[in-house]
Amino acid sequence: MNRTATLRKWIPQYKANLALAGPVVLSQIGQVIVQLSDNLMVARLGALPLAAVSFGGAVFTIFLFWGTGLSLGLTPLTGEAYAQRKIRTTAGLLQNALVLYSLVGLLLFGVLWMLGDLLEYMGQSPEVVRLAVPYYRYLAWSIIPYMVYLSFKQFLEGVGNTRTGMAVVLIANAINIVFNYLLIFGKGGFPELGAAGAGLSTLISRICMPLFMLAYFLWNQSVRRYFAFFSRTVQTWRNIRRLLSVGLPISVQVVLEVMAFALSSIMMGWIGPSELAAHQIVLSVGTMAYMMQVGISTATTILVSHAYGRKDRQGIRLAAAGSCHLGLAFAVVTMSCLILFRYRIPMLFTDDAAVVAIAGQLFIFAGLYQLSDSLQIILVGVLRGMQDVAVLMSYSFVSYLLINLPVGYLCAFTLGIGPSGLWIGFIFGLSIAAWLYYRRYRKLSRRQSPGHGGDRPLTAPV
Repeated sequence: MNRTATLRKWIPQYKANLALAGPVVLSQIGQVIVQLSDNLMVARLGALPLAAVSFGGAVFTIFLFWGTGLSLGLTPLTGEAYAQRKIRTTAGLLQNALVLYSLVGLLLFGVLWMLGDLLEYMGQSPEVVRLAVPYYRYLAWSIIPYMVYLSFKQFLEGVGNTRTGMAVVLIANAINIVFNYLLIFGKGGFPELGAAGAGLSTLISRICMPLFMLAYFLWNQSVRRYFAFFSRTVQTWRNIRRLLSVGLPISVQVVLEVMAFALSSIMMGWIGPSELAAHQIVLSVGTMAYMMQVGISTATTILVSHAYGRKDRQGIRLAAAGSCHLGLAFAVVTMSCLILFRYRIPMLFTDDAAVVAIAGQLFIFAGLYQLSDSLQIILVGVLRGMQDVAVLMSYSFVSYLLINLPVGYLCAFTLGIGPSGLWIGFIFGLSIAAWLYYRRYRKLSRRQSPGHGGDRPLTAPV
């Protein structure tokens, strides 16, 4: 096959993915900017408040991603029903998701609130804990409206609408930044709350998010029609069970991965506040790069779920391969930038020479794991689209809890490598995860029976 024929084969796949991934990337980056803006503004108060925000955010993130992971089960289920033009089934998924995820938000809030009393027993300095608790409490409240927002967002992504979630996140993000400035530094007549002000700003912005989504559903006739199919008959345990059967394994997989980073942040705090502050800077920037891969992965889930609903085996393969091509290309660019500008990037956050020096070292390792990180998250997107999610839990457990964290601890503390040792653990864990997910996808590809979709290339839904 010559180059021209090869390009003709793959360009439709790249376009289909990027058409969906672009808004998702902006949406994901917008959510990360909430944490990033907290870090940037709080960093001006000193290394201690930055360490407090890092610690409080690390604990909260575990539960935030548990809820987010659970909601991700809605996307492939909606995508399959949408591809099969089952309007009542699609509407039923939205109705049940709103009920389920709202209850989950209340449950997570209760757990987070009780856990707040235990922060002082997690090995951090008393000064860090004192500043972290108020910030953490506000974040705990924010998980309730955020789960309602995710019900709408994941449903829209399932039907191929990724732009609305992007718009809502960007508007809410602007609200968060404005209130950060007002509440952290006490501007415009508002009280000067310091690190706690960053948490309150996040709460305000997240209350706005489901309100904006509801307004969109009521305004747009194409999605308002789904409300017309809401009824007591579709609110059943069977539908809830479907959401849980797909969402729970995804949630566990997401949480295990996030736990590797969150627990590493806690272990970094054992080394010292400067190391923790540097670690948080690298995580913030690395997460921004990761969001590009999440966008590609989410688009892959949507395209694969639609092909899966049509029983289009070749469509699944093309969508998966095209996404891997895109992901690896972005990973190479990201890796180069992180390593080349490893000492310049930290200066955007702080002028503390010790923090900048440590962050510069850590950026090397953050760059090195970009390739394996790209492959693992995109292959996860493929498996989610095929609703083959049960294996994700065991693979993630092996990769992150049995390999990532122990290797990181061994290198950092036993071998005395220090902060860089914890990041060596990430390289091992993410590489093993990518390998395991690839083996699973190859196994599924070989045993999938041919469908009726032929070699038709996938296109993004209108």
